[in-house]
Amino acid sequence: MIRIWTTTTTTAAALALLLVATTTGWAQDAAAPATESEAEAGTEAETEGAGTPDGGAGDGAGAGGRVVDGIAPAPGELAMGRPVGEGEGIGTTYIAGTSGAWEQRCIKAGDGRDPCQLYQLLTDQQGNPVAEISVFGLPEGQQAAAGATIITPLETLLTQQITLAVDAATGKRYPFTFCAENGCFARVGFTEADIASFKRGAQATLTIVPAAAPDQQIDLSISLNGFTAGYDEVNEANGN
Repeated sequence: MIRIWTTTTTTAAALALLLVATTTGWAQDAAAPATESEAEAGTEAETEGAGTPDGGAGDGAGAGGRVVDGIAPAPGELAMGRPVGEGEGIGTTYIAGTSGAWEQRCIKAGDGRDPCQLYQLLTDQQGNPVAEISVFGLPEGQQAAAGATIITPLETLLTQQITLAVDAATGKRYPFTFCAENGCFARVGFTEADIASFKRGAQATLTIVPAAAPDQQIDLSISLNGFTAGYDEVNEANGN
């Protein structure tokens, strides 16, 4: 459910500019055709004055090197090309690897330093996707050792917040931050003790309450299989 729009608007604008430029070129090429007499006169002029203005062969008429109006293109106007695939897909999400039940998801940044998160899709007992969680380490010296983004359905009862517990330990409750078209988001912080419990634990439980049935709750299992290795890999990739 997570999407990177960073470059969508930029790409659309670039395509629009390209379309305008191309349309202008087509308009110039599609100008009204010359009359038969004008075409013949133009042909004669080209035949008599081929090369330089005085009818000579001209130095700028080398193979494939025609000079328009005697002016060579400036170096900055030349398209030098680039390797196929280079600079493409910036802002898109890709899976860099897996660790147990977790995926290492990264965002292509274009400078070689792609930010990554540890991701898991949460399903109900029937295997239907319900929520998702992304965990990432934070620089040292802060109250939170790690952060997480949790996304739940729009039909979640926000006033009941989110409860997260590891194995049989007492859980913690976290508020929602905002809702968007693709769900409601909770941006939470984890202490060093929280991360240590994730590394020691076997399973965490995420509990939400549906707005349509406020007297019920939905428990979603978070597998902690592979969390330790995946968390360390994400931190290393992010330079933490």
